[in-house]
Amino acid sequence: MIQYPQIDPVAIGIGPLQVHWYGLMYVVGFVAAWWLGRHRAHRLGLSRDDIGDLLFYGALGVVLGGRLGYVLFYGMEQFLANPLWLFSVWEGGMSFHGGLAGVLIAALLFARRHRLAFFQLTDFIAPLVPIGLGAGRLGNFINHELPGRVSELPWAMPFPHMGPEPRHPSALYEFALEGVVLFAVLWWLSSEPRRRGLISGLFLLLYGVFRFAVEFVRLPDAHIGFIAFGWVTMGMLLTLPMLAAGAALIAWSRRRPVDEATRPEPA
Repeated sequence: MIQYPQIDPVAIGIGPLQVHWYGLMYVVGFVAAWWLGRHRAHRLGLSRDDIGDLLFYGALGVVLGGRLGYVLFYGMEQFLANPLWLFSVWEGGMSFHGGLAGVLIAALLFARRHRLAFFQLTDFIAPLVPIGLGAGRLGNFINHELPGRVSELPWAMPFPHMGPEPRHPSALYEFALEGVVLFAVLWWLSSEPRRRGLISGLFLLLYGVFRFAVEFVRLPDAHIGFIAFGWVTMGMLLTLPMLAAGAALIAWSRRRPVDEATRPEPA
């Protein structure tokens, strides 16, 4: 059994001003997306300044969609008891599925403004996202969120305020799969010209597989529990449309020509 690392969720505290690690993880994700996006901006005929605008659109989509999604899917009772809780983002509580919906809306608006095909843009965005996902899962871990189920595996650890039983560090599993593995696969595949929609479809499909698998060892939210058959969680249910959409998009992409917009700039 490994001891849970004692990390103060507050990274910097100066008087009443507190900067939480959870918030800093979002900064890491946005900066990484900005830097990587500038590196490939020429593929879409965008300037490096345009990537800053794209990041602004995406940040609004992530924060607004992620928080609203969490309230809708996981925290409606708490919101009704205290509507101001909606704005307590520093406490955690962001839904990936809500954030994804927000980013897709932002991408649609940006694509229309810059006269880009929607999936042309999402194929560009998809490889930029996993670093932020991984960083966010580290923030969850530091915040003592997403505890796993009880386990006897040698790397299991007791979670703060949850008793002495060792548990799966499910947030770290998601960090490795949704962050490291997903980024490595998508960044490598998108380095060469691909059929339009393929990278977007792979993002949805791989994230869905990873998330669905981790849900088997992640403890469901206490106020929701299992929603069917004694093992189906809300996370699994929300992931099913992603799996279906990812598979359908990959199949659709097979009938598309190789997207010239994804070709690297000649040396």
